[in-house]
Amino acid sequence: MANWTDKLKERWKVKNTFQVVLILIVFACTGTTVALLARPLLQSIFTPEAVPIWAKVLYYILILPVYNIFLLLYGAIFGQFQFFWNFEKRFFNRIFGRKQDQG
Repeated sequence: MANWTDKLKERWKVKNTFQVVLILIVFACTGTTVALLARPLLQSIFTPEAVPIWAKVLYYILILPVYNIFLLLYGAIFGQFQFFWNFEKRFFNRIFGRKQDQG
C-alpha cells in the first residue's frame, strides 16, 4: 500500500519525496502570505470594526491572481518554478475550458 507521499508523487509526476515536501511548503507559504495580507489591507481601507461583508467577498475574489503570482514566486524561491508554472497552466485551462494538449 502506497503512503500519501507516494500518491502525491504519482499524481504530481514528481521524482522524489523531497520534491513533494518542497511543493507542500510552497502551498503553505503562499496560503499564509495571502491570509496575512487580508487584515492589514482591509483595515487600511475600512475601520477594523466596520469591514463590510461585501469587501471581504470582493477581497477573496480579487486575491486569486495575487495568489497565483505568489505561488510562482515561492515556487521559484524553492526551486519548483517549472512544476508551478505547469500547475498554473492546467488550472487556468480548467477555468477557461481549454483542452490540454495530450503530447
